[in-house]
Amino acid sequence: MASLTGASISMTPLKLRASSSKMSTLRSVSLPMNGQSFTSLRLQRGASRFRVSCAAAKPETLGKVCDIVRKQLALAPDTAVNGDSKFVALGADSLDTVEIVMGLEEEFGISVEEETAQSIITVQDAADLIENLIEKKA
Repeated sequence: MASLTGASISMTPLKLRASSSKMSTLRSVSLPMNGQSFTSLRLQRGASRFRVSCAAAKPETLGKVCDIVRKQLALAPDTAVNGDSKFVALGADSLDTVEIVMGLEEEFGISVEEETAQSIITVQDAADLIENLIEKKA
């Protein structure tokens, strides 16, 4: 079985010219790796891009990120926060997100560039970024 660790693929739909000169849009993709293919991925109606992410973060890193997010957003202890949680869905605005990133930088001893910080959408995105930055530091 093929394995993919710490990778992220993002694609926007491609406009393809059909033989009848009509424009069509790529709505699915198959990703081959080591002679095997992942199941074809389909773009949901109304979505503007594919996003495939293979979680790389350790469970303890993800747990710390969840705790920091919960604290920074002053969420109730029973509020579900996991890797799939989107900051916006948890009630975070842009200032909250900056404060979360600052908390992560302090906790993990890392520095996150502003451009990179803007690409963090989910708790898993943050945990994966932390793991990557720690790995680069080592």
